[in-house]
Order: sequence, then C-alpha cells, then structure tokens
Amino acid sequence: MQNLILFTSKDRDTLLKLRKGESKFGEHIQLISNLTNIYDDIKSLDVDYVIFGISEDIGVYANYGKTGTYKAWEATVKVLLNIQNNSFTNPKRVLILGHLNYGEARKMVKEKQSKKNIAKAKSFVEEIDKDVTYLVSTIVKAGKTPIIIGGGHNNAYGNIKGLSLAKNETVNVINFDAHTDFRAEEGRHSGNGFSYTYAEGFLKNYFIFGLHENYTSDKLLKTLNKVKAIKYNTYEALEVKNELDYNLELDRGLNHISSKPFGIEIDCDAIENIPSSAATPSGFSVKQARQFVHYFAKHENASYLHICEAAPTSKTETKVGKLITYLITDFIRTNGR
Repeated sequence: MQNLILFTSKDRDTLLKLRKGESKFGEHIQLISNLTNIYDDIKSLDVDYVIFGISEDIGVYANYGKTGTYKAWEATVKVLLNIQNNSFTNPKRVLILGHLNYGEARKMVKEKQSKKNIAKAKSFVEEIDKDVTYLVSTIVKAGKTPIIIGGGHNNAYGNIKGLSLAKNETVNVINFDAHTDFRAEEGRHSGNGFSYTYAEGFLKNYFIFGLHENYTSDKLLKTLNKVKAIKYNTYEALEVKNELDYNLELDRGLNHISSKPFGIEIDCDAIENIPSSAATPSGFSVKQARQFVHYFAKHENASYLHICEAAPTSKTETKVGKLITYLITDFIRTNGR
C-alpha cells in the first residue's frame, strides 16, 4: 500500500521517554519491520489488536468543516507509547501498524472551499475509502481487531465496508456523535459515511447516541424517524431535559446493534471542550465517553473501535493524545475479557 507508512522501531525509540524502575507501553508493543503481505504478516503475529492512524482532513474539508484532524494520530502515539506497561494495559497483545499518510494530497485543504475544490476533495475521499476498506478488511480477516485513530468521520465508510466484506454480511454500528453523518449521497465527505454504507448494503442497523438537537436538520430527523434500521437519542433528552436515562439508553443501543458484528464509532465532536472539527462547549464528559466505550467493548460482537474528528493544536496535543489513549486502553482492557 503506497499510502501506508509503517511504524518502525526507530519511530518508537524516538518517542519513548524511559524512566528508571518503570516499564512503558511502547517497550512491549509489536511492530512489523518489513511489510511483504499485510494479511500474512498480521495473521502470523500473536496479537489481538492492530492500531493504525489516518492522517487526513480532506473529508472534513469536503464537508466545509474545520480542518486539522490529520494531527490526531501523531498526538495519540506520543502519549500511548509512554503510559505504563502493567497488568491493566497489556501491550504485548497490541500491534502498532503505522498510519495512512496523504501529505501531498492534503495541500488542497489550504485552498478556498470553492465548488471546484470541494468536488476535487470529494473525489479524493473515495481513494482514502479504498485504503481504509482494504486495511480494515485485511485486519479482520486475519483474526484481529482494528483500532483506527484520526482523520474525519468520512473514514467510517471504510471501517464499515471493510468489516462487512471481511465478515461477508451486513454489519451494525453504534455512533457516539453530535451529528448523524447521514447526509445526502452528494459525493463523499465526513458527513455521509453512514448514509453511503447504508445505501450500498454494508450497514444494517445504526444507532446514533447523543445527537444535538440544534445541529440536526428537520429533513434528517424525518429520515431517521422513517427508517426502522436507524435509532437515536439526543444529548438534550439525556443530559438537559432528563427525559432519558444514560445507562438505559446504553442498553437500548446495544439491543439494536448486538445481533451482528458491530463497530464502535467515537466522534470527538460529542465530547465537551475537546479540540475537534466541530468542537462543542456543551457535550458529554470524558468519563461518559470512556463508560460508553467500556460498555460496548465488552460485547463479543464488538469488532472495531474508531476515534475520529479530534483536531489538536500544538497547545492541546497532549490533552487530545491522553483522551484518545484512555479510550484505546478502555477498549483493549474490556474487549478481551
């Protein structure tokens, strides 16, 4: 894969901050030093989880969003490597594969969002889709669980399609998100990964957890209410009006998606005061996001974790890296038990 950059021992050693008397996560992870055949290389490793990043914000640009999501992978790996190795984190079960890099193509996001440039970006998102689909499908076929970090929510498309192709069946998704990302099929971008996979027959049941009522159009609400395979709740009903109970809604979400292999999608736009493509001052707490991952990860059909839309700056990269690292380790420590 021409866009996949392997994470090397040199990369690891550059980022590791060793301390006497301590053992760090990054000292014990698995790496692939030389890629020959991705499926064979991954299948032969004695690991359960394959982590890879997606360094792109082209899908966000194509959806007229705030760019910067390409930085989430680097922010995360810096923190992840330097947490403690202990009985809670179990890094020997983890392969850090590397990241999909679109540095040259990313030059387009610096241009004005004209119709011509948006069309060009939408076209390129389809190329990213192919890479993500292939990687996720290959990892799942090899008997491992993908953990996908970074990029826009356009990458849900490749995650869902990849899982579906690997399992040879339609799959389900739970999406922790302030938005539906079920916009019209108007060319690929970060706002329609779920509508495309539903229309193309890869996505069966879809649950959106925590929609923001101010940012969901009446047209989309009518669509959600009409399609039986889609269920949702709103942040306001859960946290402002107290019409719904958080834990009971976790149960309702699981009942809707647990009959098939399902993906866990975490959009950082849903978490309060996290730098992201559509950051919010009113959203779920980090604790609630972690509880969400813990709850769904423990089900046997939980098949991948995707954390997206975080857009760290130089001042906030540690904050973002810590958040995503917490979610990754919550998934790992729960999913394998």
